[in-house]
Amino acid sequence: MDPRKFSDLVIFHRVAAEGSFTAAARTLGVTQSAVSQTVKRLEGDLGIRLLSRSTRSLTPTAAGERLLDTLTPVIAEIDAEIEDLEQLREQPGGRLRVTCGKHAADTLVWPAFSRLIAAHPEIEGELSVENRYVDIVAERFDIGIRLREDLEMDMIAVPVGPPLRAVVVGAAGYLDTCDPPRAPRQLSAHRCIGYRNAGGTLSQWSFEKDGHAETVKVSPSVIVNDGDALVAAAFMGMGLAYMLEDLAAPALKDGRLVEVLPDWCPRFPGYHAFYSSRRQPTRAFSLFLESLRQESRERTLE
Repeated sequence: MDPRKFSDLVIFHRVAAEGSFTAAARTLGVTQSAVSQTVKRLEGDLGIRLLSRSTRSLTPTAAGERLLDTLTPVIAEIDAEIEDLEQLREQPGGRLRVTCGKHAADTLVWPAFSRLIAAHPEIEGELSVENRYVDIVAERFDIGIRLREDLEMDMIAVPVGPPLRAVVVGAAGYLDTCDPPRAPRQLSAHRCIGYRNAGGTLSQWSFEKDGHAETVKVSPSVIVNDGDALVAAAFMGMGLAYMLEDLAAPALKDGRLVEVLPDWCPRFPGYHAFYSSRRQPTRAFSLFLESLRQESRERTLE
């Protein structure tokens, strides 16, 4: 249907309900002339008179009554649905679909997601954990969580996680056989374990010290595409590995792994929640964002 014709039908319905062009114009916030011209145009398009007019009254013709019998329940149903949708902004019920990678899920998203669902069981929650790049608009996700550098330019992004840090680690046994690197350029003399990211490319090793940034493209002797496998390869002495500090923390604490180049590895902005700029957030969406921020605050205080 032509969008203009639908608008004309709604205005005709309002005129019939009010019994007056003037009253209809007042409720619609337009001029009486505009309402009158709209009804005349609709009658011209249909080729039939819909309203009988006199100086004192305005009533539907037989054709107008027939059209109103169809329009009235349809418009009432649309009005009721819009009212229900407006209530969703205030009520946390409904569906919430979230996507993120494994590390984000383990360290931030699952605790926040499970906290929300426990507090609001009326929410139909879905959490999809996968390391590939997901088009949240095409795949109908409400929100995704990624590092800021991996986000599309047309997305709204808000920080939700604490700062992160990447480290270079190796097994004590491996480092006993060689001199630890003192600067990133010395990594070329070492066996390295590469990580292939969701886009299919090898992750670069990025460093910074005293305002000087340096990116190293290593030639790995072993390549994995899973965080757990990356840690395991480092445990086994296959070489040096570059990973998020959270993944290495338990092994660093008990001495199974040793950090090198610590002064070249500052913290950087953590995870961001992102969503389409065309999306109107629901109450469940807003509550999930707040749950993510709460989880981030708690982890920052640990």
